[in-house]
Amino acid sequence: MLPLICDSLERAGIVHPFAIQEMTLSVALLGTDLIGQARTGTGKTLAFGIPVLQRSVAVTDPDYAELPQGKPQALIVAPTRELAIQVSGDLELAGKDRGMRVLTIYGGVGYEPQLEALEAGVDIVVGTPGRLIDLANRKALDLSHVHALVLDEADEMLDLGFLPDVERLLSLTPETRQTMLFSATMPAPIVALARSHMRHPMNIRAEASYENATVPATAQFIYQSHDLDKPEMIGRLLQAEDVGKIIVFTRTKRQAQRIADDLVERGFKASPLHGDMAQVAREKALTRFREDKIQVLVATDVAARGIDVQGVSHVVNYTCPEDDKTYVHRIGRTGRAGATGIAITLVDATDMHRWKMINKALDLPFDEPAETYSTSEHFFHDQGIPPGTKGRIVPPAPVERKPREDRGGDRRPREERGERSGSNNRNRSRTRTRGGEPAAEGAAPATTSPATTSTSGEAGEKAEGGSSSNRNRNRRRRRSSGSGSGSGSAQQSAAPVEA
Repeated sequence: MLPLICDSLERAGIVHPFAIQEMTLSVALLGTDLIGQARTGTGKTLAFGIPVLQRSVAVTDPDYAELPQGKPQALIVAPTRELAIQVSGDLELAGKDRGMRVLTIYGGVGYEPQLEALEAGVDIVVGTPGRLIDLANRKALDLSHVHALVLDEADEMLDLGFLPDVERLLSLTPETRQTMLFSATMPAPIVALARSHMRHPMNIRAEASYENATVPATAQFIYQSHDLDKPEMIGRLLQAEDVGKIIVFTRTKRQAQRIADDLVERGFKASPLHGDMAQVAREKALTRFREDKIQVLVATDVAARGIDVQGVSHVVNYTCPEDDKTYVHRIGRTGRAGATGIAITLVDATDMHRWKMINKALDLPFDEPAETYSTSEHFFHDQGIPPGTKGRIVPPAPVERKPREDRGGDRRPREERGERSGSNNRNRSRTRTRGGEPAAEGAAPATTSPATTSTSGEAGEKAEGGSSSNRNRNRRRRRSSGSGSGSGSAQQSAAPVEA
């Protein structure tokens, strides 16, 4: 290894190699194609990053003048934006003294900075498949001089449907390149890809089998819990002994946003991380998480592979993972690089069948998780939570109550409240005749007083001015029921009833 790379790593406190690095470096530095299989969090980035840096020609090297100026010498393909950013950071750290120019390319941001950087010249490109293909189609990214190509987390790219884009990128690079493929699992399509595009690759496996791919230094706890009690459980967990940063994984973007907002309302420093957020907001959340400005990151699985943050003491599966691979990658965010960690999975009663499948696939001893609440003694004991701890460190915000507008709210008379009372309704002057016709202009308003009623049936009908047949039938019934026909007394007695 070059002394300049060793010095850069030593300043960062990286002195002893991990198993995958020790097994890979001697092979990769020779330019041999290789397939590396190791669980997440075991140092795969430097396993391929150091050979890429050492075998690339630096700007200060006299041989650099013979290369096409500004054309990328190495390409590293990652499935997610977060992972691409993390890989770029590690390469910049290790190659700082060599002056290597590293460019990160991914979607969700503007094209202009990436196009300007490519025009100015770069040595190593790290990116996601979609944006890499886009820039290559624009003739802005020239991959015809790449001597090393790395596929990081190849199985995740398969799961996300990037395999056709990966094959397209491979076709744009020289056949004489060195190809390194790293993956936690080796499904059949990845094996077929390796056979088609790699030349006699050497297989390097850092563990015996994937079934035992969970990190040994991570303590695992499985609780059967109720969905409405989970925020309270997380709030109490955040006050446990020796708790550091926590990543909470959710199944949906809406759920991640809701849980993050709930934790903030409880007084904790939390932030969501999901696909609906702008790329700038996602990068800001990760930066604040790394700098200890927030304690809790609530993320969806899209971020499971790309988060490599020191000091993550706990990973909480707010919902049961979809399968055993997702479970392994989630809990791999803690217990990284030799550190210890705690992984907690909260399983709903409806997800018990899914958890049992994961438990069987990974050969774990948690086939029957204990029913657990935020008040359960074994939960406090397992996680080292002080007795009496509540899941809130600030009092809830007071609820503003609006005055009730009911019968007992204001006991003033309706006239004083500006409301119409029944007496006002009775004392209103009529503006229409009883037949529904507008009153004649200048005519006196009709009242219910007997003095204003006509004294004969004929006069009443004329005053009505064309009443409906129903009203006439009612009058005939009233006439026939008692008083003589056409008498004034019948008209007078009927008027108050109609009014």
